[in-house]
Amino acid sequence: MLAAMSASPLTTSPAGGACARSSGDACPGALRLHRADDGALARIRIPGGVLTPRQAVALGRAAEHLGDGELHLTSRGNVQLRGLAPDCGTELASLLDEAGLLPSARHERVRNVVASPLSGLDGLGAADIRPWLTGLDRLLCGSDSATALSGRFLFALDDGRGDVDALGADLTLIGHGDGGALLRIGDGDAVLRVHATDGPRASLSAADAFLDAARDTGAWRVKDLPADAAAALPAEVGRRLRQAGVAVAPDRLHRPLEARPPAPGPVQGTHGEYALSVGVPLGRLDPAQWRLLSGAGELRLTPWRGVVVTGIGRARAGSLLDRLAEAGLITGPGSPWAGVGACIGRPGCAKSLADVRAEAGAAVGPAGRLPVYWSGCERRCGHPHGEWIDVVATPDGHRISHVRGDLATGTATVRDDPVALAAAVAAARGART
Repeated sequence: MLAAMSASPLTTSPAGGACARSSGDACPGALRLHRADDGALARIRIPGGVLTPRQAVALGRAAEHLGDGELHLTSRGNVQLRGLAPDCGTELASLLDEAGLLPSARHERVRNVVASPLSGLDGLGAADIRPWLTGLDRLLCGSDSATALSGRFLFALDDGRGDVDALGADLTLIGHGDGGALLRIGDGDAVLRVHATDGPRASLSAADAFLDAARDTGAWRVKDLPADAAAALPAEVGRRLRQAGVAVAPDRLHRPLEARPPAPGPVQGTHGEYALSVGVPLGRLDPAQWRLLSGAGELRLTPWRGVVVTGIGRARAGSLLDRLAEAGLITGPGSPWAGVGACIGRPGCAKSLADVRAEAGAAVGPAGRLPVYWSGCERRCGHPHGEWIDVVATPDGHRISHVRGDLATGTATVRDDPVALAAAVAAARGART
């Protein structure tokens, strides 16, 4: 049975969006495990999603020997290990440290950095963000003040193509065609123009300014600040940068509303090499899939729960792509799994009202024009940004909404009918009004 509802603002819970601090920062990390219904959970921050083959092998070994064997990709290009024994923390930390995945124990939960996954590979961006990525991570790990950032605070490095600028990060550094960089603070149109080499330094200065503004407000993120404090941040950051001798000028740049993940398939590089972009159904990789990926080359995990494998020779690209497809990964636009996401749901999460991953699988059909995300409860952990179809399990059934930015429209509820649910989701994904 389908019950229609009126349009409404999209509300977000503490796990997935704006809220003031009501308790300590409980975000899990590599050293602070979270207890879930399927065992302990570790979240390993991987700035820019970049993993060397050695680091990827280490993560796979940790998943197989300490957890349930699977690697779960997050909407920030990080990796979660699930099904861990509660007393495995010391062994896990040692393994990650040996692989270079824990450069600072004090900062491991604040290394939240997403980056344009094709930067420097396809020649389309205005800047190669790799120097920014290494520079920002080095500055973060060397900053005492940065340890006060919450595990939810997000940096984004966009090479100018607008892909990760649309993800709603707290601080976004954007490449510009003139060789400079634009720093966006929050999601407003106001930006600060700096020299590209000053980008990482400007980002850290903005993070420090946020911490000062957030003191006594209970804000975890820029969007949690009181409106007047958030509006004053760009000018304050500009003042601090000029005081430090950094050339800075105010500017404006409209933030794109729709994130554009790399299309699955081969990506021709500028130096005769290829990269392969693949999607991961529901963000979950089994041991065989991970071994295939980690043995193929350097990996870039994307904020859309995908993987870009870099440095593939022309002669090898086709056969490797075929093997990845045979392993169950998304290698082309025709996959029914393209654009389908879900939280962990039951039985892994005690708060979930449904096994949404199984439901998403049962409802998979022809690819729709809009992505769809299934959530087991109102927290909607890991939901995307921009425009998508939002399916949320509730005590009354599954609520389906068409989300654009902060507004949910076309909301309806399907009650206890899998066939009707699949049909309603398919219709919603194919409709763009």
